[in-house]
Amino acid sequence: MNPERIVDEFPAPSFRGNQQDALEDIRAAFESGNDVVLVRAPTGSGKSLLARSIAGCARRVEDADPTDATGSYYTTPQVSQLDDVASDDLLDDLKIIRGKRNYSCILPGEHDTPVDRAPCAREKGYDCSVRHRCPYFSDRAIASNREIAAMTLAYFMRTAGSEVFRKRDMVVIDEAHGLAEWAEMYATIDLNPRTVPIWDDLKIPEMTGLDRAVEYADSLSATCSRRKDDLIAQQELTPAEAARRDRFQELISELDWFVDDYRNPDSATEWVVDQPEGKGGPITIKPMNPERYLSHTVWERGNKFALLSATILNKEAFCRQVGLEPSRVALVDVGHTFPVENRPLYDVTQGKMTYEHREETLPKIARTIVKIMQKHPDEKGIVHAHSYHIQEKLTRKLHEFGVGDRVRAHERDSRDADLEAWKAGDDPDVFISVKMEEALDLKGDLARWQVLCKAPFLNTSDSRVAHRLENGQWAWYYRAALRTVIQACGRVIRAPDDYGATYLADSSLLQLFDRARTDMPDWFAEQVDRMSDPDLPEFDPGSGGSIGKRGGGVSDSGGSHGSNRNNGGDSDTNSRSKSQYSGERKSPMADVWDTE
Repeated sequence: MNPERIVDEFPAPSFRGNQQDALEDIRAAFESGNDVVLVRAPTGSGKSLLARSIAGCARRVEDADPTDATGSYYTTPQVSQLDDVASDDLLDDLKIIRGKRNYSCILPGEHDTPVDRAPCAREKGYDCSVRHRCPYFSDRAIASNREIAAMTLAYFMRTAGSEVFRKRDMVVIDEAHGLAEWAEMYATIDLNPRTVPIWDDLKIPEMTGLDRAVEYADSLSATCSRRKDDLIAQQELTPAEAARRDRFQELISELDWFVDDYRNPDSATEWVVDQPEGKGGPITIKPMNPERYLSHTVWERGNKFALLSATILNKEAFCRQVGLEPSRVALVDVGHTFPVENRPLYDVTQGKMTYEHREETLPKIARTIVKIMQKHPDEKGIVHAHSYHIQEKLTRKLHEFGVGDRVRAHERDSRDADLEAWKAGDDPDVFISVKMEEALDLKGDLARWQVLCKAPFLNTSDSRVAHRLENGQWAWYYRAALRTVIQACGRVIRAPDDYGATYLADSSLLQLFDRARTDMPDWFAEQVDRMSDPDLPEFDPGSGGSIGKRGGGVSDSGGSHGSNRNNGGDSDTNSRSKSQYSGERKSPMADVWDTE
């Protein structure tokens, strides 16, 4: 790559905020010999534009020898992030390729058929007369020859070893903070009636340990191979049979990888196996710190790497998780350009939302949300419920309080449609969400306030989490939760002149801030230090709940748009927050995969 080009490759007509300084720092990091540069850039930094500048520094074909890797990959785990790139005119030279299921066949009578179920996928030796115009194969051909090919992380990983998408000079990964978790999830093997087409024909033994799991995986892979070969031998398949064939192939690949990795003495991957229902029940085989998997699917795919995120909180810990040598990795910090007074945190904690305290705490949080709705009678808000159980109980309680006509929620199978319907509405409704702390842009009046109902700690009943905590990895546990909180806080403020308030309802969030203090970015620590108690009205659902009864008034969401109760630093609340959250740290994850 040629880092000297980085500023000239910037796609916008002018810089804003810290973009030019960030590019200079990134250039210096690569020129110092680092193979990987982590770019910690907060919301509003224009990460996609920075990513485009970095990708543009890759070796070009005209400057390369025939055996040299050229060009760049841009990849992100978030489908919505890739959609944003696709709609950005400044990034129109990134050629996007998606998985086959996202394209429709153009043959007569097949227009509603996704390409992965088209005649070419169902009939042996099928010679498609319009393959050159097929939307999938056309996009794939263009992307494979374009200097910058863009795709989801799932598609990028799935195409490892592909002759079409071979090694390139530069790989840029956006929203990279969860790279280890995405790899673990992608490499996890779920064996159950939904994922194994021949489940009812199998005798599922009890998984007494990993050796037993490896033995069974070997046997199941052989069985799936025979069934797949039987389907391949047929001249023509139905769409359902084609789906079974493809699922068999996926299972074979997953099982063989597990067996090979477990038996490889050089692999650092630890595996855990779960079978909650015992003999005959579903099985989940999970990797921990899948360094070898990431090496194959990511690190062998490029010469240089740039990983961008607002929440890569600890460089050394991140490198350990993803199998990088910290001495070959640089961290570039990009300063926050959003005024801290425009992104206030408010302490409205009502108790703990752990399972044993939830029945007592949740009604208090519901009452508090009603008061916040009264405080913001003419502004939209979002409530992060953390789980569908909490969402259901909270929605029911708000209806009982008489504010149901201002409350919206989403179903499990219509998340995106329900979200878009709420965003498109003109009424100041409240959206009760689950797992929307990331990749959600609620700029301007789309939302002026939000509530975090529960500290987003990982589920300790998950075997990987339990295993790590048994080994004392509490710092990792708190970092994971802090990362989600910081991501959530960026949902309602998206630009320097935007403003949005975040209300913290679970007292465990305060504990989290204390224990993860040393891993906070400075700009977020500043928010925490300024946290205060808001001036909420008395509980009166009629004044802010019913659409027909809303009052007027200006909310104190922050900045010049409202009163800032922490402006002088001399209030009792301010003193409490600074002393409580700046001490020593104490010791004791809906996106859609898009694959080919």
